[in-house]
Amino acid sequence: QVQLVESGGGSVQPGGSLRLSCAASGFTLDSYTIGWFRQAPGREREGVSCISSADGSTLYADSVKGRFTISRDNAKNTVYLQMNSLKPEDTAVYYCAASRGYYLHFSFFDYEYWGQGTQVTVSS
Repeated sequence: QVQLVESGGGSVQPGGSLRLSCAASGFTLDSYTIGWFRQAPGREREGVSCISSADGSTLYADSVKGRFTISRDNAKNTVYLQMNSLKPEDTAVYYCAASRGYYLHFSFFDYEYWGQGTQVTVSS
């Protein structure tokens, strides 16, 4: 059974950090671009970051550049999103998704597999 499972969400104060994990089962991540997306209440889902299967190259939304870092551990079949200097506007449900191939992109319809999401809340 193909599955992506996110973990690591929670509540944190502004300026804090969280590390999200995206673990795959039923397929190997090393043939997929993995993306992180988020959706806040009343807003559209947006791309946050993605990492290529080819060379580990990465792409970040402008809103998170310099604060978030995406990485992958193919041996563990897991992708991570390290989130530092968190802001209240980072509050959202975070999803990871897999897109076959190696291109970096945030095109929702080209991501085949999606996790169930994990809540991140940044509040004082």
